[in-house]
Amino acid sequence: MFDPESLKEKSRQQNRKIIHIDMDSFFASVEMRDFPQYRDIPLAVGGDPGRRGVLSTCNYLARKYGVRSAMPSGQALRLCPDLIIVPGRMSAYKEASSIVHEILQSFSDQIEPMSLDEAYIDVSNSEHYHGSATFMAKAIRQEVFKRTQLTCSAGIAPNKFLAKIASEWNKPNGLFTLAPQDIEAFIAQLPLRKLPGIGAKTAASLESHGLKTCLDIQKTDLFSLIRRYGKWAHRLYELSFGYDDNPLETHWQRKSLGVEETFEKDLPPDECVGYLGDLYDEANRRLGRYLSKEPSARTAKAFVKIKTHDFKLHTYERVLDFPSTDLPNIHDYSTMLGDLLARYQTPVRLIGLGVRLCYKEGPEQLCMAMEA
Repeated sequence: MFDPESLKEKSRQQNRKIIHIDMDSFFASVEMRDFPQYRDIPLAVGGDPGRRGVLSTCNYLARKYGVRSAMPSGQALRLCPDLIIVPGRMSAYKEASSIVHEILQSFSDQIEPMSLDEAYIDVSNSEHYHGSATFMAKAIRQEVFKRTQLTCSAGIAPNKFLAKIASEWNKPNGLFTLAPQDIEAFIAQLPLRKLPGIGAKTAASLESHGLKTCLDIQKTDLFSLIRRYGKWAHRLYELSFGYDDNPLETHWQRKSLGVEETFEKDLPPDECVGYLGDLYDEANRRLGRYLSKEPSARTAKAFVKIKTHDFKLHTYERVLDFPSTDLPNIHDYSTMLGDLLARYQTPVRLIGLGVRLCYKEGPEQLCMAMEA
C-alpha cells in the first residue's frame, strides 16, 4: 500500500472531480460591498482592541502589513495604525453564504460545507458543461459574483486535499485546475508547510531533518518517518504523493460544543470560578438548540479550559459515566476548573467550558466512537 510506485499509480488513477470554493476575505468583502467607504483602506472584522478583541478576517490591503485572521486586534493596529476594525454582522454573512450554497446545489447534491465561506462540491457525476469541472467552477464563480457582488477562488482536482491546495494557488479571485496527469510534477515541488496538519513547529521539525518538499518525503523511508512521527507519518506519506481518498462528508455533525469568555483584565485564579455560571447557562442553551436539530447527539465528555496571561491554552477533560442529553452539573465544572487552576497558579485571560459529543447509530445503540 505504501510502495512509492504503487502510490504514484494510485494518485494518477484518481478520477473524482472535486471543486473547492473559497470566498475571498469573506466577512471583510461583505463589509466593503455594503459600505463603499471601506473599499480602498485596510479593513478588518473583529473585536474591540480595548477589550482584547481578536480579528475574524481582514482584507488584502491589511494583509500587506502582516495583519491576519485570529490576530489580537491590538497587535493588528500596531502593525497597521490605519487599520479600521468593524464589528461583525453575522446576519449579513449568513445571507450571502446561503446564496452561495444555493448556487452550489444547482450543480450537485454532493456538497460538504466547511464554514460559511468555503465548501467542497463533488461534480463527478454532474452533466453540466459536458462534465467539465473547470467550466463548472468558472460558472459557479460568475454566478456567485452576479448574485452577491463577491469574489471567490476555486480549485479543481481529483481529491479534497489537492482541491484545497488548488483554490489557494491563484487567490484572490482565481481558479486553478490540477488534472490527474499533472499531479506528480506539481506535488513534487510542493512545500510541506502547504499540507494540512503541518503547522510552524512541525514544519521546523521536518526541515531540521532536511524535509522541505513533498519530493523529500517521497525519497524518505516510510519506517524512519513512522519512528520519528508516529502513525501520522502514513498520512504524510500518502499526501506527499498527492493521494487522498477521504470522501465528502455531506452530513456534518459537531464534535464539541462550548462557550468561552475573554476578560478585559487578567483574573486572579481565586476569582475564576465565579464566572462559570453565565458560561454554563449559555452552553446549556446552545446544547438545547443543537439537540433540537440533531437529536442523536449525546454528551460524552466534559471539558474546561483557560488561557493564561502568557497566551498559553490549558484544557482539562473528563469522560462522563454514560452518554447523556444534558450538561454535567455545574458543580462538576467548578471542580474541574479548580483542579486546572491549581496546576497553573497564574492570572487568567480566558475561561471556557463545554462538552465533547458522540452520536447514536440507532434507537438502542451506544454512541459511535468520537474524536478525543
